[in-house]
Amino acid sequence: MNFTETIFITGFPGFIAGRLIGRLVNSSTQFFLLVQPHFVEKAMKDIEKIATQTNTPLENFCILKGDITEQNLGLSAESLAAARNETTSIFHLAAAYDLSVDKDLAFKVNLEGTKNVNIFAKSVSNLKRYNYISTCYVAGKRTGKILETELEHTAGFRNFYEETKYLAEVEVENLKSELPITIFRPAVVCGDSKTGETAKYDGVYYVINYLKKFPSLFGLVNVGNAVVKINLVPVDFVVESLVVLSKDDQVTGKTIALADPNPLTCGDLCDEIAISLGGNKSIVNFPMKLMEKLLMLPFSPSISDLPHSGVPYFHNSQQFDTNEASKSLEKYNIYVPKFSEYVGNLIKFVKKNPKL
Repeated sequence: MNFTETIFITGFPGFIAGRLIGRLVNSSTQFFLLVQPHFVEKAMKDIEKIATQTNTPLENFCILKGDITEQNLGLSAESLAAARNETTSIFHLAAAYDLSVDKDLAFKVNLEGTKNVNIFAKSVSNLKRYNYISTCYVAGKRTGKILETELEHTAGFRNFYEETKYLAEVEVENLKSELPITIFRPAVVCGDSKTGETAKYDGVYYVINYLKKFPSLFGLVNVGNAVVKINLVPVDFVVESLVVLSKDDQVTGKTIALADPNPLTCGDLCDEIAISLGGNKSIVNFPMKLMEKLLMLPFSPSISDLPHSGVPYFHNSQQFDTNEASKSLEKYNIYVPKFSEYVGNLIKFVKKNPKL
């Protein structure tokens, strides 16, 4: 079969990668999916499902057994040659997405893995776009307004996830003069705004599960504050943005913050969840520093469901500028929906699927 494009993707069968493939499929597109050996069986099942749902031939999908942490991505000589010769665009999503990730694992996957993907990208003979998925939190402990055009800083980091994603983005940024690259920085990604579907209960779900226990009681005391804003984006917004901008030549060479230009404070976010759960808006707000100390007590996670690794994000004021993203997405009529419009769908999914 003759294909007009071949897309090489890391991070499959991850949640975002799977949804992205489902939106990119068409009869003339071939997919090379780099899959770790122990995920091959799941990847095959997921591809069969995607192929059926989209009425796409299975021949359009090629699972390449490999690993970004290995030389030549762990690919066989035959697979590596095919990928180098046929790939026209790359989506690098694979990463250790965990705020409490171990240092060695974070450096191995996020940094060294990205270096290996960079080497592969430079060897692709007909590369039209290298789409690298970073994170807004390469900003680390920086405060205030953070521009899409800014990257390097000395403010430090809250965890090894932030540090290694930062170092990895620096590596990709340095390749912009050589390759057609677009860097995408999602904020905190949550479930689908329409269906509520997600693959992991972290981030905002810590607050949802905490308030869900006793909404009318727990909702009265706000664990958030009116100072720090939590930048939340639903996965469908992220995927749709990746789909359209990966084909938009005007964003080649740019860094795009896939973030909410008008995020809620973490206090308002907690209130929206409490109200949607059928409870009440909070009436008690502790001083921010006191709440931070309470949430960091040894026994706090067992009560609040908020792990210690997540507490700093409630107490570090950052504003992610989305000027380039908003300008680029406006012509496609893609906007971040208001949290109040979809929080109910997130909660419905959690109630229907208490464990993932």
